[in-house]
Amino acid sequence: MARQRPAPDFERQRALAAALPGATEDIKWGADLVYSVGGKMFCVFLLDVGRAATCSFKVDEDRFLELTGVPGVIPAPYLARAKWVQVGRVHGLAATDLDTLVRRSHALVASRLTKKLLREIGMDTGSTTPLGPPLATTGPFSEGLPR
Repeated sequence: MARQRPAPDFERQRALAAALPGATEDIKWGADLVYSVGGKMFCVFLLDVGRAATCSFKVDEDRFLELTGVPGVIPAPYLARAKWVQVGRVHGLAATDLDTLVRRSHALVASRLTKKLLREIGMDTGSTTPLGPPLATTGPFSEGLPR
């Protein structure tokens, strides 16, 4: 079983989401800090007393089942059919893996934007977000996974 890691506030991922190209920040539904690119959400933090209690983001379709098998990672409420996951305060992901997943979510959402909109928000139309290093391919949740 993977060692579960507490992530008391996801500050690292909040800072990363805010720094990604074209990212905007907004509060929606009263208590959710939402990061969007081109008006489309790519990362959502449920706020609890000003600190993020959960982190939700879009994932590749072929990674959805794998990630929801990790302790502390569930299909995101209301967004699971769009292949979003929610990471709780205690989870089995490394901080670097969370960073990579947030970057990938940004890239997935940005890839669906029009070239015109990408230019308007100052993103190069030749590429979106650098994807960063791949997730670890060793460990308790990587056995038998296609890569």
